[in-house]
Amino acid sequence: MPSLFSSNTSSSPPSSAPPNDSPSDDDNDMWNYLLVPIFLYLSKELPFAEAQTSTGLLLPSQRGDASSADSLSSSSPSCTVLDPKLYYLPVIGILTHPGDGASGRLNNDTNASYIAASYVKFVEAGGARVIPLIYNEPEEILFEKLELVNGVLFTGGWAKSGLYFEVAQKIFKKVIEKNDKGDHFPLYATCLGFELLTMIISEDKNILEPFAASNQASSLQFVQNINIEGTVFQRFPPALLQKLETECLLMQNHMWGISPEKLKNTPKLSRFFEILTTSRDENNQVYVSTAQAHSYPITAFQWHPEKNAFEWGPTMIPHSEDAIEVTQHTANFLIREARKSLNRPPARKVLDNLIYNYSPTYCGKAGRGFDEVYIFTQHQARI
Repeated sequence: MPSLFSSNTSSSPPSSAPPNDSPSDDDNDMWNYLLVPIFLYLSKELPFAEAQTSTGLLLPSQRGDASSADSLSSSSPSCTVLDPKLYYLPVIGILTHPGDGASGRLNNDTNASYIAASYVKFVEAGGARVIPLIYNEPEEILFEKLELVNGVLFTGGWAKSGLYFEVAQKIFKKVIEKNDKGDHFPLYATCLGFELLTMIISEDKNILEPFAASNQASSLQFVQNINIEGTVFQRFPPALLQKLETECLLMQNHMWGISPEKLKNTPKLSRFFEILTTSRDENNQVYVSTAQAHSYPITAFQWHPEKNAFEWGPTMIPHSEDAIEVTQHTANFLIREARKSLNRPPARKVLDNLIYNYSPTYCGKAGRGFDEVYIFTQHQARI
């Protein structure tokens, strides 16, 4: 039978030349039959062998574990048993800020207030929904809405006086009352929110200090020997914690703050807050960038984790994979705390007041500020 791999099937006359070391055609045919199946076998086995030697990231079925084989042969998968003490439908109340978020270009109504959509997306990324707490709606309505949520978020902004300050102060006192009565009710304060808490807790409206940290990407410096257990940083991977100190993964955008020395030397603040991290402004001045309450689920950030993933206007916002991971871990922390709340609000009232009852406005074409905002006026109040 002719060879399947021979390129020449015609007969050749016998050669009179003496024999040499070159294989004959018959020898070639034999090796073809023997080697080709071996090569085919090895080509199938090699990728798996490489996977075993070059990486430990193998699927359970690839490792051949007896336990994994048993689980694969099981007729029904096992699901994690949910903790009955936790609430898996958490809602966060976000306090609106005066204005339209665009210096009146979107809505110049003097009663208008807004929430940047990035804060809403940030909360949703952690697994919760949002109810807007409209700062200038009737107080009885605002505090009725506060009973529908499992935590509160104070956003960034500029307002530090008048009705806005008074409402933030009252909400803060309500948060303290809820926790003192046994409800784990978190408050998350960003940038202006941190500044407001500093003023409220110290009972000093002039306590803030000027810093040059507008549109600035920065790192975090952890306080020496700080214990991060129970803090926002607890579940950050070690490699990411290292990068937070050595790379600019955070967005700072503020002109006011408080130095570590001033916080420590203000008894009302030092008794309330523990400093977790500091950062430096453009003039190398150090300010407190993250603080957590000693006895309450209250965390204050001078930086903006929501911007990394959800804002595109300011030029210095970090958008790297590591920066996005910071956003996600921070959102997870806030909502993980909110799930511990004992509040179980009526579903119908929650649905009637969710942010989904409003529509965001796109305002990113100018290339600065926010990409989207929710704008509220007093006649839109719900409950």
